[in-house]
Amino acid sequence: MTQITLYDSGLTVPLRTGAAYFNYCWLRDACPSCIDAQTRERIFDVASLPDLPRAKSAQIDGDVLVVDWQTEPQISRIPLSVLETFAARGRAEDPADLPRKLWYSDKGTNLTRVPQNAVLTDPDARAQLTRALIEDGIAIVTGMDADNDSLPRLVNAVGPITPSAEGLFFDVRVEIEPTNLAFTAGPLEMHTDLPGEEAAPGVQFLHCIENTVEGGLSLFLDGAAVAEALRAEDPEAFRLLADYKIPFYYRHDNWDYRAHQRVIETDPEGRVTGVTISQHLQDIMDLPQDLLDSYYPAFIKFLKMMQEDRFLVRFRSEAGNCVIFDNHRIVHGREGYVADSGMRHLRGCYTDRGALRSTYRVLAKQGHTGLIPEAEQLQSA
Repeated sequence: MTQITLYDSGLTVPLRTGAAYFNYCWLRDACPSCIDAQTRERIFDVASLPDLPRAKSAQIDGDVLVVDWQTEPQISRIPLSVLETFAARGRAEDPADLPRKLWYSDKGTNLTRVPQNAVLTDPDARAQLTRALIEDGIAIVTGMDADNDSLPRLVNAVGPITPSAEGLFFDVRVEIEPTNLAFTAGPLEMHTDLPGEEAAPGVQFLHCIENTVEGGLSLFLDGAAVAEALRAEDPEAFRLLADYKIPFYYRHDNWDYRAHQRVIETDPEGRVTGVTISQHLQDIMDLPQDLLDSYYPAFIKFLKMMQEDRFLVRFRSEAGNCVIFDNHRIVHGREGYVADSGMRHLRGCYTDRGALRSTYRVLAKQGHTGLIPEAEQLQSA
């Protein structure tokens, strides 16, 4: 086996997958003694040392790397499993780092559905819901209670309610003086909510309380799937929408939100994490005019793709159901309806994506992964 080799700024340690280099500052920070057992917070500040840390000696003892430091009476014992994880992945293990499952028009009949009572009382059901929201970006909770506290009870099972300009909750129904096109009977273009806020809401809840009108089908699509299709069909158009920010707003008598967002969101690895789109809340483009010569065609192409049947899921919102979706990935809209043909009332609110992933991580650490046994999958197929 390769021996541990000490250098000025780090060391090379033999692992099962081969020798790997680790920086001394990183190793000192990775020492478990740096974390308070009660608060789980870091209690060591590498900047408090008079000089950069440097190893006096290092050896492997069983399943840990033991490092004796030159400038302080500290011996660090770092699990080899931690080193192997970072050598392989470059980051810590994360139960919520689940690959996104792109979906298309046939997803409508296969959306994850979980009863509200199960979400509130059964950690396995709660894990199934939160996992679906991470992987698919959308799920439906059925059997919602009819009382006013039904929605907040559900949201708090996933994460704390985050406010928007409308407050903690908003009601989607026809209003005499609407502050949003959603509060009319007209059709709603495909969009993501409130891109004019600097940090647009992460996860949206829409509880259907009543729906007896003619028309008004709900429309959903996977923005990540459309973005990946654009990347395959027109890489330059994808690059433009992923590289440049455009302005959005949300303004009325008592508020004036403005923010710039990228239409296609990507992570450091270039994977599509979501989209931001809303023509009715898009401000006048402020990119250089010569850049708009190429940006607008790419933008319009993306908008037209979102109208294609290969991506769209259409269904009628049913009273007692709550659609939950990732507002940074799932693009939604609505067909127009006849306002005086009945009643249509949806109540909505938000939590953030960090809260969603936090809830799933805690459940996963407790053994609730949200995976459906293969036998149950076959029964429901």
